[in-house]
Amino acid sequence: MRALLLPILSLCLLFPSPARAAEEKETLQQQVAQRLVNVKKRDFITFSSENDLYGGGGDQNYTNGARVTFFEAGKRPPQIFDVVDRLIPTFTINPTTSIYYTLGQNLYTPKDITRVTQDPNDRPWAAFLYGSAGLISITDNHIDEVEATLGIVGPVALGRQTQSFVHQHISDSPTPRGWDNQLKNEPGLMLSWQRRFPERYGFEGPYGLSAGVEPHFGVTLGNIYTYSNLGLSLRLSPADGRFQDDPTRVRPAMPGTGAFIVDDGKFSWELFGGIEGRAVGRNIFLDGNTFADSYSVDKKILVGDLNAGLALTYGRTRISYAIIYRTPEFDQADHGDVFGNVSLGFRY
Repeated sequence: MRALLLPILSLCLLFPSPARAAEEKETLQQQVAQRLVNVKKRDFITFSSENDLYGGGGDQNYTNGARVTFFEAGKRPPQIFDVVDRLIPTFTINPTTSIYYTLGQNLYTPKDITRVTQDPNDRPWAAFLYGSAGLISITDNHIDEVEATLGIVGPVALGRQTQSFVHQHISDSPTPRGWDNQLKNEPGLMLSWQRRFPERYGFEGPYGLSAGVEPHFGVTLGNIYTYSNLGLSLRLSPADGRFQDDPTRVRPAMPGTGAFIVDDGKFSWELFGGIEGRAVGRNIFLDGNTFADSYSVDKKILVGDLNAGLALTYGRTRISYAIIYRTPEFDQADHGDVFGNVSLGFRY
């Protein structure tokens, strides 16, 4: 993963984008600000579901993630968020600034969900129920994102109830029996910052197509996750549909807001993919509870993701699918994980 990621990223950072070669070319910030002025309906709601079932896998490891995101594009955030502008020198509130709110739940299980006792060589049972609030701003040709997440790990996160309910309504699904071994209740906090460069290496190709390679890097701190990330996103779309962002994903993940600006009654599409590497300092779902005794396994410090997908947009509605491969996250794992992401977004 590192051998592939670092040389590609170095090339993207060293060589200027052909799309930016002309000094008189408007910045991404200027283009988006002008586009937003002409769009009356620019709020979004996105429903996302991640599950190993969508990738052909079984109930194990990161088995399910569900979230709903409300995204308000180009709106002046409440004054309480001005503290972000003052405290983070790399973040600037401007006419492109958007705010979003997310509610979500993640489930993590060992390989054999019919086993009543915990396998000491497999990951613990765990659930995470959370809410997030974030700001995104475009400054010149880069995008900055800051996010705060508050949540709860443990029985209060309702993992047992969610998985049992779903399996009751899917034929031939095994009954999950090991939730008595899950991590104990613990409040969670994460603070995340990320920067990406959509215009760093972009092309206007033949047949009215637009393509690009988008480097990104960031850091997340907290008792749920602590990690740094570095990666590349790739995209291909019609040139008149380039104002589409990748679908939302459950953190840790490739960046994406799910926002899109396509004229009403018009059809557009986007092929996307990417690679990301993470240096992980803490993962509560492998390390176990912070302040209480719980099951745990030896996590891997370096973890990588590969993903590829397709988004289809018609006017104010968008549907997307992505498949993700994640390298093994702990020492005892004998293989990586494959899971899918299905997202449905509406602009209103």
